[in-house]
Formats: sequence, C-alpha cells, structure tokens
Amino acid sequence: MRIGILGTGTVGRTLGARLVQLGHEVVLGARQATNEAARQWASELGERAAAGTFADAAAHGEVVVNATAGVASVAALQAAGADRLDGKVLVDVANPLDSSAGMPPTLSILNTDSLGEAIQRQFPAARVVKALNTINANVMVDPARVPGEHTVFVAGNDPAAKSVVVGILRELGWPASSVIDLGDITAARGLEMYLALWIRLMLNFGTADFNIKVVRP
Repeated sequence: MRIGILGTGTVGRTLGARLVQLGHEVVLGARQATNEAARQWASELGERAAAGTFADAAAHGEVVVNATAGVASVAALQAAGADRLDGKVLVDVANPLDSSAGMPPTLSILNTDSLGEAIQRQFPAARVVKALNTINANVMVDPARVPGEHTVFVAGNDPAAKSVVVGILRELGWPASSVIDLGDITAARGLEMYLALWIRLMLNFGTADFNIKVVRP
C-alpha cells in the first residue's frame, strides 16, 4: 500500500519506519522538501521510503496519516491540499496539545469539539479516522512492549475507512480483540481528552511504555 505521512517528529518517523518494514511504500512529508529529518529518515530505510513536502506525501498516499502537532494539523493538511485528500482514508493520530504555558500541556480543543472533527469539517471529502492517539509512538508500532492484551480505539464516520485502519492496526501487531470501535468522529472528543490522564500517568510512571485495557464482563 502507498502511505503518506504528514509530520517528521517521533510519531511520524516511528510509524513510517515500521510501515516500510512491513512492505508499504511510504512518503514522509514536511513543510519543506529540504527537511533534514525526513531526508535522513528516507536514506536510512531504503527504496520504499521517500521524503517530500506535505503535498507530496498526500499525493502519494492511498492512505494519509496526520502525525503533525495537533495545534498545527489543520494548517498542515491545508498545505497538503484538499484535492489530494479527497476520497482518501485520513488517519488522525494527533492530539491538540498546547504546551505554551509549560507542562503539563492543555488541550486547545475539548468538550464540544475535537481535532478529529475539525479535520473532518475542513476536509469533508476525506474519510477521517481517529486512531492511535492514546498511546506512545513505540507502543503504536510494537504493542508487545506492554505485556498482555490492551486496547486501541478507532472512531470515524465511514465504516469502510475504519476497516482499512483496523487492517493496518492488525499489521502493526494489534489483535482484533484489542480494537474498540467507538462510533462516529465525535468520539474523538473523549479520545483526545484522555490525554490529560495519559500525561499524568506518564509523568508518574517515568515512562511512556504503558497502555490501558478496557475490561468488561
């Protein structure tokens, strides 16, 4: 599969590298084609990896992943171009975290809205799926870092798009029994607001290698 990833931070590079290892063709997109982090990432991973702009990544991908900083995600996707996102599965793994006042960060969108919804409104022809935003990048691509079975969530308006994302999750090592579909894109509100608890847990544990498991009778 051709996958475009927007964002050259830890999440974008880690997720992109694992997808390349799984046999996908990945373009890592940045604001500038000369982005050194993206170029180095591509040179280390070989012929199935390439670097480019946000627009390059979006044009390349059958599936596009938003791994940009949440407060800048809509602008990054606008730079990618709505026409390059139309009809495509757009996986939003970002969180609207605002660190301008220091740690712990706050959320710039919450309660009655979410970043996932904002992206879907801005790009109505894209098939937005919120997923993987509740875990660290290393756990995203290697759930076995956390012992036992634990939970990953998906939310979005398009059932077929969610099925595509669940397929990618399975490739990353998430069993079907670990995936909970929370319904439409408004469920992104709860997924993003969970970050307030996630950050406190991370600070308490001193590591990001953890996750939650939803247990029910």
